[in-house]
Amino acid sequence: MNDEKRVFDLYRKVAAIPGGLARVESEITPSYVHLNLTNALSSGICLLATNEQGEVVGEIHAYRLVPKVFRHVLSELTIAIDPDFQGQGVGKRLFTAFLEHVSHSLPQVYRVELIVRESNEKAIQFYRKLGFEVEGKLKGRIFNHHNTLEADVMMAWFNPYYTN
Repeated sequence: MNDEKRVFDLYRKVAAIPGGLARVESEITPSYVHLNLTNALSSGICLLATNEQGEVVGEIHAYRLVPKVFRHVLSELTIAIDPDFQGQGVGKRLFTAFLEHVSHSLPQVYRVELIVRESNEKAIQFYRKLGFEVEGKLKGRIFNHHNTLEADVMMAWFNPYYTN
C-alpha cells in the first residue's frame, strides 16, 4: 500500500494510450487503485516491477471474488507496464513471478482468469505462451477507442499444483 500513488501514476500513464487498459485515463481514480490493491493484498496477489531508480514500471494483480463458490479462482487480473518499458521483458518477468507464486504458495487456487480484447492479438499470443487457454469470447462486449464493438476473449491458466 506504500506504493499506491506510484501505481496510480503508472495506471494513468498506461490508460492514456488507446487500448492500454480497459479504463481510459479519466476513469483511473485513487479509489479505483486503492480498491484493486486492497482486494489483491487481502485475497490474492499483487507484484510490482521497479527500475534501477526505484520507479514503478509494472504492476500485476488478481484476487478472489467474494462468493465462496469462486474460492479456487483468482480473477480481475490486470497487468500494466509503463509504455517506456514495454517490449523489454518486464511483463514476462512479472507474469512468470506471479504464476510461480500461485503455483508454489497458493495451492488452493486452481485457476487464474483474465479477459483480453480480441484485437489485442499480441497479448493473446503472449498469454498462450505463458500457458493460458482461450475459453471463449464475449461478442460485442467492448466498445473500443475506434467506436466499434469487439469481443472480449476469456482465458484461464490452471495451477498444476492445485490441492483442494
